[in-house]
Amino acid sequence: MPDPQRAQRGTIDTSVVVDIEQLEAGQLTVELAVSAVTMAELAAGHHATRDAEERARRQNRSQRAEAAFDPLPFDGESARAYGRIYAAEIASGQKTRGPRALNLMIAATACAANLPIDTRNAEDFRGLQDLVDVFAV
Repeated sequence: MPDPQRAQRGTIDTSVVVDIEQLEAGQLTVELAVSAVTMAELAAGHHATRDAEERARRQNRSQRAEAAFDPLPFDGESARAYGRIYAAEIASGQKTRGPRALNLMIAATACAANLPIDTRNAEDFRGLQDLVDVFAV
């Protein structure tokens, strides 16, 4: 059963999409959304391994996510939110490059849509709690 204190709609990050079959429904918000950035990570994921079986699993996961979600765009509002999130990262001394940059873009998309983020890696969003609610699942 979902936590009554949480929003009914929320963004799930890439880590949740990857592990979604291992999670219980009550761990997540009722209505799930994903960022276009998450979809991009999934689309790239199968190119990041040389193992044929793993590549097939990743491609299957990406295709299932494409069928299940209409992603939230990284649009003008997301870009403005990214500026605020980037500033918070710089102020806290966090890294803003590499894989972290994609997490910041996911957070910006959620922030722009006024949605919380469900993640398996809450540490990826450390320092952003003033801008977006982050729930570890």
